[in-house]
Amino acid sequence: MTDFDEPLDKALDPKTAKLLSAALGLSTVGDLLRHYPRRYAERGELTAIDALEVDEHVTVVGEVARTMRKPMRNRSGTWLEVEVVDARGNRIYLSFFGKASHAVESRLKPGRRGMFAGKVTMFGRAGRPRWQLAHPDFELFGESDSEPEEFATAPVPIYPASKDVSSWVIRRAVGIILDTLGPIPDPLPAEVRARHGLPELADALTLIHRPADFGEVERARKRLKFDEAFQLQAVLAQRRMAASALPAKPRPRRDDGLLAEFDRRLPFELTEGQRAVGEEIAADLAASHPMHRLLQGEVGAGKTVVALRAMLQVVDAGGQAVLLAPTEVLAQQHHRSITTMLGDLAAGGMLGGTGVALLTGSMGAAARRSALLDAASGAAGIVVGTHAVLQEHVQFADLGLVVIDEQHRFGVEQRDALREKAGNGRPHVLVMTATPIPRTVAMTVFGDLEVSTLAQLPAGRAPISTHVVPAVEKPHYLERAWARVREEVALGRQAYVVCPRIGDQEGDEGDLDTLADEAADAGGAREERRPPLAVLDVGPMLAEGPLHGLRVAVLHGRLAPEEKDAVMRSFARGETDVLVATTVIEVGVDVPNASVMVIMDADRFGVSQLHQLRGRVGRGGLPGLCLLVTDSPAGTPARERLDAVASTLDGFALSRIDLEQRREGDVLGVAQSGRKSSLKMLRLLRDEKIIADAREEAAALLAADPELTSYPALRTEIDRLLADERAGYLEKA
Repeated sequence: MTDFDEPLDKALDPKTAKLLSAALGLSTVGDLLRHYPRRYAERGELTAIDALEVDEHVTVVGEVARTMRKPMRNRSGTWLEVEVVDARGNRIYLSFFGKASHAVESRLKPGRRGMFAGKVTMFGRAGRPRWQLAHPDFELFGESDSEPEEFATAPVPIYPASKDVSSWVIRRAVGIILDTLGPIPDPLPAEVRARHGLPELADALTLIHRPADFGEVERARKRLKFDEAFQLQAVLAQRRMAASALPAKPRPRRDDGLLAEFDRRLPFELTEGQRAVGEEIAADLAASHPMHRLLQGEVGAGKTVVALRAMLQVVDAGGQAVLLAPTEVLAQQHHRSITTMLGDLAAGGMLGGTGVALLTGSMGAAARRSALLDAASGAAGIVVGTHAVLQEHVQFADLGLVVIDEQHRFGVEQRDALREKAGNGRPHVLVMTATPIPRTVAMTVFGDLEVSTLAQLPAGRAPISTHVVPAVEKPHYLERAWARVREEVALGRQAYVVCPRIGDQEGDEGDLDTLADEAADAGGAREERRPPLAVLDVGPMLAEGPLHGLRVAVLHGRLAPEEKDAVMRSFARGETDVLVATTVIEVGVDVPNASVMVIMDADRFGVSQLHQLRGRVGRGGLPGLCLLVTDSPAGTPARERLDAVASTLDGFALSRIDLEQRREGDVLGVAQSGRKSSLKMLRLLRDEKIIADAREEAAALLAADPELTSYPALRTEIDRLLADERAGYLEKA
């Protein structure tokens, strides 16, 4: 009898085990049993062939319609062509040459159904292309005497396969394992299974690999999805409990401190949402265990003001706060906006004031020494910085609060390094993101954080109209786009033009987060495309062409810090009409006079990123205009994504579209560890109820038995989860 941990080369013949390991990375019995079918085909209903993609390695299920023996063109002899058809009349042709053609001809008779696997290509004369599989592997239904009678009409599992290992090889290997599998412990407690009507694990594995009907497939999927959600939520519940047990220095709010004076001087009213979230954060900061809170909100919802008020509360309590930004441009912008909002309260020597230091990697030596001294001595109550803050020689007098802006851009080791600088105890942590997150994602990805949401926009924010500009289909639309830019500038306003890359090929955009690969994935089959448009090309082209006579400047991530700052200050003062930039302006940049944005090659950006970018306009009461320029033709997935962005300003709705198009591993953040997600069945949007149920069950179980003493099988599975490459992520994230 075999068990989950047994190596495959002990449970299967060595050749098959070696193939499964080399081609699919499967090394144990458990690995193989958790290599679930991608889909199922009914033996009496043929798989659609019209959904194939060129050069894809596929497994199709179909019926032999006819066989044709054809003469070779350039030499003597014949070859065999077999026509396979599906239920909707779509056809694919199998080609066999040489001796192989005679060997298979007697088996591939009209009317026989089976599975055919190989690399699919398109061939034929222009206007009459046909799908083809050359020398495919195949298995005919009912041909094997070993096939159980009851399985002859059951759904056919189609596994994720490769050119070296076909789906039916995997199916046969799984069958051998199922036939010899001994009793396996079930990590899901019996009472939880009973409450949710879930089968035992051994039954679920049999049903997923050997279903008698599609009802059994669904029963198995429900159980296996629940397993993934439950184990992840159990880990998160343990982390929440561990975090609540850690010590942190309370930072209670003062009624007569710097925060109170800041609030008194505010030239605008805080929104109801800002006040409510502020109270939640204030209560967290006053506690004796560290705050772990996620602050999310729509673009322009006022997260920076909320974060600054939290930092001032910590300063009032004798501590320091650090704001970590992902780019120097954003760090400089935060430093400018914070010092501007504080006014003379940012003067370190003033009664009730505090110093605000900026620390980035490419600062001059004198400025850097001064910032380091202010941080170490406590003269700077607030430190704004990039990754430079994480270096070992950067010290704080009393670090009480860490604010992480756009947390998904920082690796787990970087975030952990900053928290360690608090010395005794742990600092309070506030994570900010301007990318709205669906409830179920927040519940899973940030399961150990309390979540605060700012949905209400401050007064004065104008609506933003968004339009798709099909540059190839309708070139006069692009001409009109540049005319609209000139019109806005003539009214005394300013414009952004955003490009996917900087311009020089070597290491281009290494510091930025363009989503060209993701956009290509979302658009279906990849095709040869020109390189993405670049700032260094588009800037001069506009200055010499359609925007001739306007003051055009360029901004990108590899300019020297003083150059970046000079360009942004010039734009903020209105001395530049058009800023041609990469995504360094995606978040944090606030120029109220900017009213129009043109995004070049918009289909090369992600949905949420486009939403972020357009949030840079319409910030000063002026109506905002965002133009999405694309070469993608109408009706393509890439164009549909742009149409979705143009159709709504609801960031939460767009985040769901974005999530549906992204790999699950990216969402969970495990891509930072260089590994794939552990989720095989669970989908964060589609399975919201399962995730919610699993979270509730896991929290209750851990509250009653924190060490899982009564649930050894569950503890073993969680230990396995924490022992692999995800351990660092789960511990430090």
